[in-house]
Amino acid sequence: MLSESQWRVAATVLPFLADPTAEVTRTFVSQATLIRLPPAATVFEEGDVCSTFAILAQGQVRVFKIGETGREITLYRFARGESCILTASCILSERQFPAIATVETQAEAFVVAHTTFQQWVDTFPPWRDYVFQLLSRRLATVMAIIDEVAFRRMDVRIAAFLIHQSARDGATLALTHQQIAAELGSSREVVSRILADFAANGSVHVTRGSIAILDLPSLAQRAAGR
Repeated sequence: MLSESQWRVAATVLPFLADPTAEVTRTFVSQATLIRLPPAATVFEEGDVCSTFAILAQGQVRVFKIGETGREITLYRFARGESCILTASCILSERQFPAIATVETQAEAFVVAHTTFQQWVDTFPPWRDYVFQLLSRRLATVMAIIDEVAFRRMDVRIAAFLIHQSARDGATLALTHQQIAAELGSSREVVSRILADFAANGSVHVTRGSIAILDLPSLAQRAAGR
């Protein structure tokens, strides 16, 4: 059961809980719990049974796959006000979790049991709308990743990734070659070779654990496949 202060946080994360007299709000407050998850904590391993459904109040969780060769690829991340669509899918289809989910930054989450999640989908239209909108948005993200992996060259994908990261973090990125490889489903050796090519063209300057973008227009041309 949530305290009043926890409910107020929940209402900022899920606006349909703002009315304290609404049945969906009263039910959420009585059946949800707030948990804290430290960085690097594993939320789900591949093959786990999804016994709970969580909505993040703060922090960020990464969902990824590891192939037979040991290579990783990031499927998506979710943050405040969001949840894991694979968890929702597994609960609704009664299947095991098909990936790995780990906490990247200190997180707090509102958690409900999987049976409660299913009941609310049937009972409360605002909850059902939230879940289906979440599924719709994240499906588009996953489809974009499939399109990239299947049809775009790795140098194009790395250039686009660096541009995206620089828009958020600035021209100097604290990234290792292995981190980029894990994000994009490649190997460290391939990433290193492509970054060396970018550096030779003057687009970036690469040092240990850091990549500085020197020529954004040149990098944008590579991202466009030119």
